[in-house]
Amino acid sequence: MSERSKPKSQIKEQSGFYDIPERYEIIGGIRYDFLSSPKFVHQKILANFFVGFHTPCHLDGEIILAPMDVHFDEENIVQPDIIYIANENRGIIRDGFVFGSPDLVVEILSGSTGRKDKTVKKAMFERFGVKEYWLADPLYRTVDQFVLDDGTYRLAATLTEDDRIASPNVPCLTIDLKSVFPPEETME
Repeated sequence: MSERSKPKSQIKEQSGFYDIPERYEIIGGIRYDFLSSPKFVHQKILANFFVGFHTPCHLDGEIILAPMDVHFDEENIVQPDIIYIANENRGIIRDGFVFGSPDLVVEILSGSTGRKDKTVKKAMFERFGVKEYWLADPLYRTVDQFVLDDGTYRLAATLTEDDRIASPNVPCLTIDLKSVFPPEETME
């Protein structure tokens, strides 16, 4: 096979080929493609959240970073930025993926996914009983904390980088948001 006829999903680097799989989510049977890779600020916030989760909660549950498929059913398969599954709910991890509702998920808003994260994805998490949903906004340096209350999400708080977020569903989890958002000069 000549270089020209090789699939675009393979990139040659020295003597090896790397497959670049498509990344997408399915919500309500509709496919949503990831249009680009995340920017630095997204990844920095993701890493900082992971540290905030891991330090106090690694013995109490699993903290998983994207990309990891969460299968609610055949028409709803998503990749939240952070997935937290309490030890008592670990049975939803099988065959290398998550099949069922995590205890808490976090999405970090970006220009290409923000609208979907705030609307259709939030409604899907609510419908499938995810107990808690956090939306982190890098631009405004806020986190909206939604908590499931009688099957409906209630906005428990909108917090700034000067606040601490505490989960009512994950007792070990309290994070100083100043440690999550990187210095503003690196936000580009």
